[in-house]
Amino acid sequence: MDLIVARNRADLVAARREGTVALVPTMGALHEGHRSLIRQARVRSDQVVVSVFVNPLQFGPNEDFSRYPRTFDDDLDVCRAEGVDVVFHPSVEDMYPPGRQVGVSAGEMGRVVEGASRPGHFDGMLTVVLKLFNLVRPDLAVFGQKDAQQLALIRRMVADLDVPVEVLGGPTVREPDGLALSSRNRYLSDDDRKVALALSRALRAGAAQLTPDKIRAAAHEVLAQAGPKLELDYLALVDPATFTEVNEAYHGMAVLAVAARVGSTRLIDNVTVTLNPA
Repeated sequence: MDLIVARNRADLVAARREGTVALVPTMGALHEGHRSLIRQARVRSDQVVVSVFVNPLQFGPNEDFSRYPRTFDDDLDVCRAEGVDVVFHPSVEDMYPPGRQVGVSAGEMGRVVEGASRPGHFDGMLTVVLKLFNLVRPDLAVFGQKDAQQLALIRRMVADLDVPVEVLGGPTVREPDGLALSSRNRYLSDDDRKVALALSRALRAGAAQLTPDKIRAAAHEVLAQAGPKLELDYLALVDPATFTEVNEAYHGMAVLAVAARVGSTRLIDNVTVTLNPA
């Protein structure tokens, strides 16, 4: 069956088939990380829908909404190659009617770590995700673990609001040199890219330790070695369920997350670590 491009609600209704539906929400500029999510969705469903929508609600006034890469023709080629059934590509006007007032609040978890650096970002993200769930009506949806706080908040929203969607996480896909794949990587110059590798090196150094203080110290040491071209936003070691900082007595799984600006590009990354194993 040929790939269907749905640009509005009516197109989505017309494209729906019998069987299970999986949604892979994206902002386009698709790369191998997105491909891995699509493949995960393909295995679990009869119909795969990929949304391509650069959501203005999750960008702050000084962020990169206007220059965020928009490569729709290339995205369609990726979707065709991966056997996607439907690409949902609405306009801003289709997604947000005039006079829109109601949205989703991300709560306290949306105001810490990444949310502290980007106020309102997670409110906008959850609002568009809930709208996509209501429009596409998927049985399951797949999101990348690279945006770990986003994934945790979507799971929290689904639980708190009784949304009948199974949320799956896909592992972070990396370049051979360790850099986490991101649509924003194309902004990096060759020199910037070398500096940006400090993020994944810092996470690996931290993950090799077993206690919170040692994990933080090891990661900070690597980041400091990157020099002034890397502007650290945060390094956080958090409970994966709440994204609150863990203390020295914490046992079990935690997320070590980092955000930094390299040149004009802001990058995020994270790894899962095990603290104080018995």
